[in-house]
Parts: sequence; C-alpha cells; structure tokens
Amino acid sequence: MYALITDGSIAKYLRGNSGITIGSIQYPRDIFSKWTEAQRNAIGIFEVIQNNAKKKDEVYYINTDQTFTYDADAGTVTATFGDATAKAHADTTWTQNQIDAGLAPAGADTDTVAIEGLKTIKIRAVKKQAANILAETDWYIVRKADANTAIPSAITTYRAAVRTKCASMETAITNASNTPAIETLYTYVNTADEGDPVVMERPLGEFPELGS
Repeated sequence: MYALITDGSIAKYLRGNSGITIGSIQYPRDIFSKWTEAQRNAIGIFEVIQNNAKKKDEVYYINTDQTFTYDADAGTVTATFGDATAKAHADTTWTQNQIDAGLAPAGADTDTVAIEGLKTIKIRAVKKQAANILAETDWYIVRKADANTAIPSAITTYRAAVRTKCASMETAITNASNTPAIETLYTYVNTADEGDPVVMERPLGEFPELGS
C-alpha cells in the first residue's frame, strides 16, 4: 500500500496495481515494481509502513481502524492501530429496558443471553471437538449394541480420557477471569528446559490421541 503526498499531507491511498496521474504526467503501473523507493518518494509516493504494535488477535479483541500519519522530516507514512478493545469474556444478557423497548426476542427475560461471550463460544468449540473425536470410535459402540462384540479396553480407556480432557478444558475456560486469561489458555509457549529441543505447548492442553 502506498500514499500520495500533496502539499505536505496525504492526498490519496494507492494499491500499487495501476498507473497514476500526478499533475499532467501519467505514470505507469511498473513504477511500483521497477522504481526505487527514492524515485517514488521524489514524486510524492511513499510506501505505507505498518505499525502493528497495538494490533491484537481478532479472535479475542476488536482492533481500531488504522490512523495514517505522514512525517515530513522522516519522509515516511505510517499506519498505526489504536488501543484494542477486549471482546466480552462472559455472556451479555438482555436488560429490562431493552425488553421493554421491544428489542429482545419474544419470551426473553433478563437471564436470556443477548450476545455470547468468549467463554460460551470456546466451550462450545471444545465440546464439538470432543464429539468429533469420539465419533471416530462410535462404531465400536454400535457394534457392541448390534452384535454384542466386546469393545477393546484401549478404546474404552481412550474415550474416557477424551471426555475427561474435555471436562478439564471446560473448567479452565470457565475459571478464566477475563479475556486475556482466555487468550493465554490458547497461547503456545516453549516449555522445554534451556538447551533442550523446543516443545510448544498451551496451558489448555490437547485432547489425547488414540494409541498414545
């Protein structure tokens, strides 16, 4: 992304995929690929520098729009994010005022969820993942019901471990005090001792694998 500077301020933003007319001169598209940065700067075109220092994971935060700033002394154009807002970690329920105003669905009360929080979303995802994992060995259960064929003990143990891990994940998410705490549960870090091979793990852990 580029910016055209005119009279000391940003006049327009350019994708760099088409030519541009500046004054009475038509410049071809290849100025963005063949010209040097200094040559583009000389006609007022500057590549936008992305400053993502305040940009956060959009799964957990709502980022601001970018602010574009031209620094004449440095000869740079920078796109900067403002402070991100954490998404709600808990469910939001309908207020009585919203209900009275007819904004809530029929039958809703002040205990009815209006907007799901991250905890609800993440717990539902964990439950779905566990269900998908268990579905891979459900045929043992069906075979047992249809033909009374014994379920291998390893399968029984594995399925129990999946359910146990699902429960512990749900508890960890439920106990997270805020949005950063939920994010931390899903953040992989190197847990190996210094000098040992890298081992990337997350506090939430992983579901067990069959045969492991």
